[in-house]
Amino acid sequence: MFIPFNKPFLTGKEAHYMYQAVYTGKLSGNGVFTKRCQQFFEERYGLRKCLMTTSGTDALEMAAILCDVRPGDEVIVPSYTFVSTALAFVRQGAKIVFADSCEDNPNIDPGKLEALITERTKVIVPVHYAGVACDMDVIMDIADRHHLFVVEDAAQAIDSYYKGRPLGGIGHFGCFSFHETKNVTAGGEGGLLAINDERFIRRAEIIWEKGTNRAEFFRGMVNKYGWVDTGSSFLPSEINSAFLWAQLESLTEIQACRKALWKQYHEGLKDLAESGYFQMPVIPGYATNNAHMFYLVCRSLEERTRLIAFLKENEVNAVFHYLSLHKSDYYRSISESIPDLPNCDRYADCLVRLPMFFDLKTEEVGRIIDLIRKFYVG
Repeated sequence: MFIPFNKPFLTGKEAHYMYQAVYTGKLSGNGVFTKRCQQFFEERYGLRKCLMTTSGTDALEMAAILCDVRPGDEVIVPSYTFVSTALAFVRQGAKIVFADSCEDNPNIDPGKLEALITERTKVIVPVHYAGVACDMDVIMDIADRHHLFVVEDAAQAIDSYYKGRPLGGIGHFGCFSFHETKNVTAGGEGGLLAINDERFIRRAEIIWEKGTNRAEFFRGMVNKYGWVDTGSSFLPSEINSAFLWAQLESLTEIQACRKALWKQYHEGLKDLAESGYFQMPVIPGYATNNAHMFYLVCRSLEERTRLIAFLKENEVNAVFHYLSLHKSDYYRSISESIPDLPNCDRYADCLVRLPMFFDLKTEEVGRIIDLIRKFYVG
């Protein structure tokens, strides 16, 4: 039987809560389910203020506006990431400065950050790849010394921690995604912005509500609301939040299942990694693992291509991930020079993601492990 790369998990309550949302007569967002989801993140993870968004991309775009990024400002972003990480700041007119990944994991290399900072640098955007934390103490120290904002791209990092602190709650802002490929989903698309600096909470609500002080009006703080700032339609439908709420109620169960599958992969492939056939995920001592993804780093692009083809021939859909953004057609069209980022390029050429989802069976993981073993050692 064919094993897909991803299959969104349904708890069974999603349709029930969506039905409730429909019959409350409040569909446009910021209703009961929106508030429940936001409160969940604020209470469970101690995040100062959370706002649901229509996507992780929108959360990043809100953060870019709140950082007051303007044309000519520079924003440091890892090249090995999804385009949204950079695009949110490009839309504000920023110049993107790409950073390389670490040698042993795809996260941004904090040791190479300081050399990229200029008098025009305004923001650093660490991406917690596969839900594994970047070295945030080093990044925050650099940001503090140079008076920079830190926007955590925590799209993959729900329920993951750095030295006991939740990811998305360390920088000035944290941006989460609830796309259908994530550990929990808001019905296919959705996101959340965590505002961790008190200075930005009021403006965040205004930007969130199309540049109006509508949220203050509904709290009775003003007797009418109007256009007071820039913004957009970042607030998602109540239907999306209702779907997400069903998932958040089952988060502990979802995470336990994914972690068990991740551990099975790791234990089953450990001897091959130790023999040098490929590299497996590295979890630093300061980080936890939220089992968002299990990946291998092959020894070459050619080897990865053959492995993916072999698994597909045997009805397993394994996939590669990001292409280097600094080598994209768009970046080449706007940049005078292309940086040399060897670690990023290695992950772009060699990293392969294995199936990982709640309904994946242990016997299916065992079959995938056996196929990988057959590919490498026969």
